[in-house]
This record gives sequence, C-alpha cells and structure tokens, in this order.
Amino acid sequence: MLRFALNRIFWFVPTLLAMAAVTFVIMHLTPGSPFDTSDKVSPEQIAQLERIYGLDKPLYQQFGLYVWNALHGDFGISYHARPQTVREIIGRTFPISLHLGAMATIFALVIGLVLGVLAAVNQNGWLDYASVSLAILFYSMPSFVMGFLLILLFAVWLPNHGLDLGFRVGGWDSPIDWVLPTIALGAAPLATIARYTRSSMIEVIRSDFVRTARAKGLDDRRVVVRHVLKNALIPVVTLVGPIFAAVGTGSFFVEQVFNIPGMGKFFVTSMQVKDQTMILAVTLLYGVFLAAMNLAVDLIYGMIDPRIRY
Repeated sequence: MLRFALNRIFWFVPTLLAMAAVTFVIMHLTPGSPFDTSDKVSPEQIAQLERIYGLDKPLYQQFGLYVWNALHGDFGISYHARPQTVREIIGRTFPISLHLGAMATIFALVIGLVLGVLAAVNQNGWLDYASVSLAILFYSMPSFVMGFLLILLFAVWLPNHGLDLGFRVGGWDSPIDWVLPTIALGAAPLATIARYTRSSMIEVIRSDFVRTARAKGLDDRRVVVRHVLKNALIPVVTLVGPIFAAVGTGSFFVEQVFNIPGMGKFFVTSMQVKDQTMILAVTLLYGVFLAAMNLAVDLIYGMIDPRIRY
C-alpha cells in the first residue's frame, strides 16, 4: 500500500504541471487584460502595469517563472485585489471554505447513508418512496435556492411567528451560523449519496451470499450491517472524494447568500476580471485537493474490502 501511495503521489507533479499549463494558456488566449477594468485606464498605463508584473515577457518565460515561484510558495499578487497577495487571500479564506465544505460533506454522508439504507431495506415501501422523493427534491434544487428558502423559513417566518431559534443571516462567528449554510451546501450531495447508496444496497441484497446468510438464520439487522452495508459502500466512497474536493474549495452561491467570507467569491470575481494569478492558484489548489481525495478513496477501498490489493 505504501508503494502504491508513493507512486500516486509521484504522478501528482506532472498532473499539476499539465493542469497549470493548460490554465495558463487559456488565460492568455482569453482577450483582454487584467488591468483593463475601467475606461479611465489608458492603454499606456495598462502596458506599464503589464511590464511591472512581467506580462510582456514570452509565454514560456512567464510560465516558468510562475512555476518556480509557486514551488517556493509565492503565487504572486492578485491583480484585482492588489496589493494583497494570492497567498494572503487564500490563507485567510480557504480555512473558512474548508470548514464549511467539511461540515457539508459530513452532513451529506451521514444523512445520505441513512436515507439510502432505509430506502433499500424497505424497498417499494413508504420509507423508500419518502427517501427517494426527498433525494429528488434536494438534487433538483440549486444550493442558492435552498439557502434562500432556509433563510425565509428559519430567519424570517419562524421568528415572526414567535419561534426564534437564533439563526442569523450572515456571519461566521458562532456554531449557530454554520447550520443553515451547511444544510444548503450539503443538500445536493446528500441526494446523490442517498441515490447511490440505495441502488448499491439493493444490488448487494439480491446477491447469493446474502441469501445464504439469511438461510443460515442470521437476523436482518446483522445481515444488513455486517454483509450488505460493507459491500455496498465502495461506490459511495468513490463519490465522497470528488464531493469533498468540490465543496471544500469554496461555494460562490452559498457564501454569497449567507455572506460567508470564504474563497468562492474571490474565485468567481477573479474569473470576471481575468485575475490570472488568483485563477491559477485556486485551480492548482483544487487539483491538489482532488488528487489527495482520490488517493484517500483508493486507500479506503482496501480497508473496506480486503480482497482489493494495490
């Protein structure tokens, strides 16, 4: 397993280099300048700023210099939020987005597994229909719509009817502020996990070894926990890695709705103004995060199913 992990980590380097190169080329092929944000900026001033930040050099020199600086932890100055550096912005906002993403992933995993197991064990029963309907509702509702509905319900409607639970709109100071954003961000992943858990559980329940276990006199609870659930988890675990990588690196809509000072809004703003240093840094961060989550998922496979060898 150690050899497998080291081999995967070794391949992180060319993967990230290729990702950075493709993003770098796309950014330079996109028309416009990151400093051309106002009619008051003259072409001469734009050219001067590009010389200061090295954007007038050949593309291969710019890319080589960027990679060299990135290896030393220097991702440059944010062109849009200067004089702030990209490292300062990410260091301030990424922990908040990671915190929110981790809570949303845990919420989605726990509730999604429970709904999926209940639906599979009670197939074609009212619990199955209720779980599937709830999953479809959550999956079809965008996160910002879910956020607005939660705000209207818990921060507006219930307090106006004499039931104030203490939920506020905006802020990230206390645990009560984390609840509604976590639900809004985790609703769609919850539905995905519930659907995959249900289908995987039903497939395993119909297997021969499950029928054999029941024929030996094992009760349904033991069969589900010790035999069915463990074998049905592999497809679900495959989903958790990309889901955590996606929600853990920032969500623009949820962060905007709940006024959370996370990284998502900086990434979207950087796309609008072509802040290429910020775009490159967030893209690389997402790539590292996704690669690390996929490696963790592959290692967890062996813990769930000992038949898997690396």
